[in-house]
Parts: sequence; C-alpha cells; structure tokens
Amino acid sequence: MVDIAHRAAIKGASASDATPPRARNLSDTAPLVPLVSVDLRQWQALSARAIEPNGYYLPPWELAVSATARGRTGAMALCAVDTSTQLIGLMPVVSLWRALKIPLPALASAHPYGTLCSPLLDRDTASEAAARLLDQAREAGAHALILRDVALDGAAMRSLAAILTSNGLKPSVLSSYMRASLDATQDGDTLLRAALGAKKLKELRRQRHRLEEHGPVMFDVARTPDTVKAALEAFLQLEASGWKGKRGTALIQHAGDATFIRRAAPALAETGQCEIINLRAGTTPVAAGLVLRHRDRAFFFKLGIDERFTKYSPGMQLTLDLTRHLCADPAIASADSTASADHPMINPVWRGRFAIGDVLIPLRRNDPVVALIKAALVARTAALDAARAALHLLRK
Repeated sequence: MVDIAHRAAIKGASASDATPPRARNLSDTAPLVPLVSVDLRQWQALSARAIEPNGYYLPPWELAVSATARGRTGAMALCAVDTSTQLIGLMPVVSLWRALKIPLPALASAHPYGTLCSPLLDRDTASEAAARLLDQAREAGAHALILRDVALDGAAMRSLAAILTSNGLKPSVLSSYMRASLDATQDGDTLLRAALGAKKLKELRRQRHRLEEHGPVMFDVARTPDTVKAALEAFLQLEASGWKGKRGTALIQHAGDATFIRRAAPALAETGQCEIINLRAGTTPVAAGLVLRHRDRAFFFKLGIDERFTKYSPGMQLTLDLTRHLCADPAIASADSTASADHPMINPVWRGRFAIGDVLIPLRRNDPVVALIKAALVARTAALDAARAALHLLRK
C-alpha cells in the first residue's frame, strides 16, 4: 500500500517518461500506478468512449504535462477495469501533499494545466467505472478524494455522486463558480448579435476596419501537425510579449512548460484534436489561441495578443472568429472557455454557463480523518484569501 500522505511515496517522472511503456495487463495493476504505465491504446479507446469530454485528460496532453510541466510532473493514476480487463475509468491523481502541501491521507486530481479535471468514465459502464475508481482509492490508503476543477453537473460527477449515495456517503462542494461556455449548435452570427447587440458589434467592426490599416485582416486555423508546430511558436511569442510575460507566467518562459506544449500540441493535431487559431493584420500576428477538441466539445486553452494593437480589441476579434468557426463545425456541439469566473473578455460573448468546483469525496462512512482533511482545506483557503486581501491593500 502506498503511503499517500507523503510526497516521497510517489515516484517522479522524467522527461523520457512521456512515452508510456508497452501494454501491460491492467488486471495486475496496483491501486495507484504511475500515469506513464497506463496502457496507451486502452487510454485512447476510453477517451473515445468517455461519458464526458475532457481535452486535458487526453493521453498526449496529460502525459506531456506529467513529464515536464512545472509543478505538475509525476502524476499517478487510479484505473478502473472491467472483468475483461478493459479500461473503463481513469483518474490522474497526486497526493494531497503534492497538490496542496497538506500531509493527510487523501488524493487530489492531477492538474493538467487546463482548468478541468473531470475523470474519464466509460459511457456504457459509468456507474461500474465510478465505483471501481473509488475502490482503488480506498485500497491505495486514501480516506478522501479531492476533485479539483470538475464540472459539478457533468456526467462524470453525477456518476460518482450516485455511487456515493448508494454507499451512504455524500460529497462536499468546497468551492464553485460559473464558467462561460458556448452552445455551438447555433448560427454563429445570430448568437453574436444576441450576445453583444448591434451597437457593440458595430464598434467591433469599426475597430476591425481600423486594424486593416496595418494590412488585410485574416483569420486562419492551423490543423495539421506541421502547421500546428509552426503556429504554436507564433502563439508562444505573442503570449510572452504581453502581461503574462511581465508576470513570468508565459509558457515559453519555463523550459518544462515549453517542452510540454511543444510535445502535446502537434501530437494531438495528428488525431485532429488540437488547433491553433490566428488573427493577422497583413503578415503581423495580432492574436492567437490554442483550442483542444475532444469528441463533440472544444476547449479554449489560452490566448495571446500583441498589446501594440490593444485599441483594436484583438482578443475579442479573435474570439468572434473562433465563435463563428466552432458554430459552423457540425462536429462541435459546445465549447468550454476554461476561463476564470467573470472573465471580462469571454463572458459577454459566450453566454452559456456551467458550474465548476472543487469537491471532497469521503471514501468511508463516519471517518474522523475526513473531517480533519476538510478542516485543513478550509483553513488553507481562508489563509490564502487573507493573504490575497493583504497584498491587495499593500498594492493600493
């Protein structure tokens, strides 16, 4: 049994671990295994059958994150298999110590850089998959699971909640917020008129005409591995040129992050699951973004703009084009902004909303350790809120 309360109990992954080993018999796995040891073909097959899409837990993305991304390496996995040893559930996790520096026996979602950690459950056996994942967590020695950034009303969370209820257990929502999403089944222009109104759209058209003074404005989408690889470099430069670069949070500023994204994006493009969107004025890139695709859902990962063109609203202009692009694609039914609450740019455009939150899942009835875990999480959140408030006062 793995002592999940301590960081040393979890084996780290090296950069060479990004390519998983050959297929192994899943029926022989321990309750908690290195993510890189999960059978790649089975993981890919599960992704295609997942009851709820999550582009950030697709194998090329999460394996690249776990191999080199700053602060996110060495993820483990809870794996659910059926009687024929087919993988029916996957939940990437780390110890609570690794996740939040709390030395208590719990597992937390491995954060895949994108803000969505809903586990992959087979749509045909979701209840069985959810039950087996919880069993695996118990066998690994966990007293609780902390699911971070999960869709609270999503199919995966509903499956887990149903199993908990049948076992006399109840999940606790630790925090939540409403996130912007796009109903891509609508006509793009109709949707934008309803969301923004004629006056705002007229102003955006005026800004776009002004932008054309710098050259013809073109929106294009890179889809193939080679074009994605080239477009990614332009995106990385744009992201680093703005406020993210000033704060030191741009992907290209950290070797591990740059390695992860340069590995993941072209690999996903091979299966049509990654696009780089670009807006140019003449030959000058003014905005770019990265979009993941999983089944019928798109995920707007990041946006970079050239701040010299801020007065033309380049981020908004790109988002308008992306909205039309996704609405015109019959394969896409919805898009997750993966943005923060009340995001000033995306929220006025994508008017759909869904609840995202952190959830504590107890694994045993009347377990006093779970109460300790919850108290530690609440205390940590309170301390962070107090620190942010103090910093805000100091900056005034």
